Amino acid sequence: MGRVTSGRASGVKFCQINMRTTILDDPLRRSLWCLACVKQILFKIGDDWFFLFALGVITALISFTMDFIVAKMLNAHRWLYQELGDNMLLKYLSWTVYPTAMTAFSTGFAQSVSPQSAGSGIPELKTILTGVVLEEYLTVKNMGAKIVGMTCTLAAGSPIFLGKVGPFVHLSSMIATYLGRIRASVTKAYENKSKQYEMLVAAAAVGVASCFGAPISGVLFSVEVMSSHFAVRNYWRGFFAATCGAFVFRLLAVFNSEQETILALFKTSFKIDFPFDLPEMVCLASFPLGILLGTPSKLNCLGIEFLSPDTQSQKFIHLKLSSIFFNFLFLQLTMKELLTSFFDNRTWIVLSKNASLPRPPSVDPNNLWIEWWDPTITIYGTLLVFIVMKFWMLILATTMPMPAGYFMPVFIYGEYFYASYNEKSTKMTPFIG
Repeated sequence: MGRVTSGRASGVKFCQINMRTTILDDPLRRSLWCLACVKQILFKIGDDWFFLFALGVITALISFTMDFIVAKMLNAHRWLYQELGDNMLLKYLSWTVYPTAMTAFSTGFAQSVSPQSAGSGIPELKTILTGVVLEEYLTVKNMGAKIVGMTCTLAAGSPIFLGKVGPFVHLSSMIATYLGRIRASVTKAYENKSKQYEMLVAAAAVGVASCFGAPISGVLFSVEVMSSHFAVRNYWRGFFAATCGAFVFRLLAVFNSEQETILALFKTSFKIDFPFDLPEMVCLASFPLGILLGTPSKLNCLGIEFLSPDTQSQKFIHLKLSSIFFNFLFLQLTMKELLTSFFDNRTWIVLSKNASLPRPPSVDPNNLWIEWWDPTITIYGTLLVFIVMKFWMLILATTMPMPAGYFMPVFIYGEYFYASYNEKSTKMTPFIG
């Protein structure tokens, strides 16, 4: 059989392989020839989209695996606490030693393996996008330290109420960096700064989408993070990668029997026929409510600057305070359960007055409001104690040099003030609540 060569497609030489009878008879060579043709076709269509798809899938897999491990560890800690019975000393030790050990391991592991893994990583990502070269911030060692440290931070549970949004943006950026290097080696092309920048912009959207399953929010977050550095052509790249990550993240929950179908991570329960009342919307849009929400955030920043630890002894004191004092709140809710309870549109003060059932021995996912009810101090007292304790303890937890996210606590503040507003408005003006 003579030599057969493929023609040019759009000016690009596509496939030129010697098709002799010996090649056609050899299965291995025939397979390699088919793979070479498929590779040329796929990369001619657009290699960017395949690597963006891989970026979303890999980040979603890591996010779901981390959530799965953290949930198992928190359930084991809660089971141990309940199995100790009425021995208050052992229950106190079990509730304090575990988060202290998790936080200490997260801090020690991050500082010994890669000190650059501490914090959220978003400020460093902004700096990298401006053109400044930061060593060790996008390496495999830093990524491993970020994953292990972040898992231990989230597994600490109630005493350390920190999120994972910021670290996952950083983690997704590290994955995007190495996918870009793989792409350059496969296509035999030079990895320029423009391609690396496009992957990092998409990684910011994927990081948020893999945490909440919300691709649109991820794209908006990437625009906010990149600000003036965001190019219009990156909208579709970021949205495609974020959609892939969000879809895989919620699909894994269905495969794990956590949900029957793909649903929102945090669901609301507003009435379809009459979700909002006009006076309620006026009060929510009021200027004093914005001041009320912005004040604690500013005070939190000032407190972090004032209490930033400079010595190892200060760090140890911060760790002990963050893990011990919070246990007097007897609040066993995780971060997800806490947000779910705040999204409840029922009025807790009305439910507490009609409550006749005893407190369940474990947390009931369908009645999380019971965890906020105490007959001695009522719902209002519990909410007040929660915000006072959480405010200063969050400041102490933030000063720890470990991988952690700081966006979720801000969401907690907002949901808390809405819940407090809902309870007070129901008492003062029942027609609004």
